[in-house]
Amino acid sequence: MINLTLLVDVSIKQTLADVLRALPEIERFIFTNVEEHSHQLESDPFLSERDKVVGYVPRIRVDIQLEAEAFPKIREALFSSDRGLTGKCRYWVTPITEHSAVF
Repeated sequence: MINLTLLVDVSIKQTLADVLRALPEIERFIFTNVEEHSHQLESDPFLSERDKVVGYVPRIRVDIQLEAEAFPKIREALFSSDRGLTGKCRYWVTPITEHSAVF
């Protein structure tokens, strides 16, 4: 198992949720509101002037647990040109070393 973590612009939250719901390999996902601070924020075309002055930007963090073999298909589905996620999303993958049932 792996955990796929996405960091996305808040403007695409609903689009991303729709894409994730349509993928049968994904049973559940978690959205968390976070704030990003980065040296690259000045060049982000989606930032308002307020965000640039304050120095941090609201983002949505998405965590998805899935089988490692499903990751290439999920990545392709997320970043296909018709989804609108390209350039608005960063991701990373971490292995899950321990997994528990719901208590």
